[in-house]
Amino acid sequence: MTQRILLVEPNTAVRDRFAAILAGVSAEVQACADFLSARRAVDATPFDLLVTQVRLGAYNGVHLVHLARPHGMRCLVYSAVTDPVLAREVQSLGAFYETMDRLPIVLVNYIMHALPPADRRDPERADRRGPRRGGRRVVDAAGMPATSV
Repeated sequence: MTQRILLVEPNTAVRDRFAAILAGVSAEVQACADFLSARRAVDATPFDLLVTQVRLGAYNGVHLVHLARPHGMRCLVYSAVTDPVLAREVQSLGAFYETMDRLPIVLVNYIMHALPPADRRDPERADRRGPRRGGRRVVDAAGMPATSV
């Protein structure tokens, strides 16, 4: 079954890179460069997964999570830096949080493997690559060891 993915990233080079990764797993990807086009897409089409950058000009990816979750979409918000406060907010909405440097490593796993209904990782832990207690990382779902970037 092909997964429908909405990818929201303002930077064209980054957006193309992530779209290519997703196309490699036969995902149907709709890419948006800004909040307004992404909002229209969320309202018009059911997606299996929303993948969004947190910085989207006057709005941010968390706004999109608020719009997408009532439609039953799983959501992933990513940021260029580790931000425990943002991670906690995203998790409180039932979405997943990643840093941009980890996204190319874990993106396929968000599509290919069963995940828990919510992100239970400790947002205070900046280094998610080492062993830790509790929760479940997306790389654990694949049975693969975490790799460094």
